[in-house]
Amino acid sequence: MSPQQNNVETDEEHTLATEAEETAHLEDVVPTASESDEDSDEPIEEQLEKAQATIKDYWEQMMRLRAEIENNRKRAERDVENAHKYALKHFVENLLPIVDSMEMGQVAANADNATLESIREGSELTMSMFIQVMQKSGLEAIDPLGEKFDPEKHQAISMLEVEAAESGSVIEVMQKGFMLNDRLIRPAMVVVAK
Repeated sequence: MSPQQNNVETDEEHTLATEAEETAHLEDVVPTASESDEDSDEPIEEQLEKAQATIKDYWEQMMRLRAEIENNRKRAERDVENAHKYALKHFVENLLPIVDSMEMGQVAANADNATLESIREGSELTMSMFIQVMQKSGLEAIDPLGEKFDPEKHQAISMLEVEAAESGSVIEVMQKGFMLNDRLIRPAMVVVAK
């Protein structure tokens, strides 16, 4: 059973329980036919006034509940809108140090004393930071070199006959694939052995 189904059932059970309580309360407050016969010594005008007061009270309660339901609906809509609007906030905050590192790398590459080795080191460090942020966000690389071909995660670009390789295994990865929280985002582009 999914969490949404469970929540729906819980809401329905809560609604039914609330209605049962209100019905029980009404039975306590509203006189039955036999009770009203016993109070027949009361003038009909007083009975009418009491009934109208009770109706007014219930009407006010109903209007307050209706307003509360409307406020809850609006609050839920606002929460969903904010969740959509700011869903990537944490991810973007984690990417900002990488942007800073890339900018520093560009400045360092344009410096007079820049060497190819220092630029390569800076690039590798930035790439390492980027991979860590992606992994923290649930992104997993698919690099299936030497593995058995899996059509669920791999896309075969071509097939080659290679004597040293087992038939159906991946002998070359043209482009890595990626999964986000166990969902395929992009299949790995691979060459498969015949």
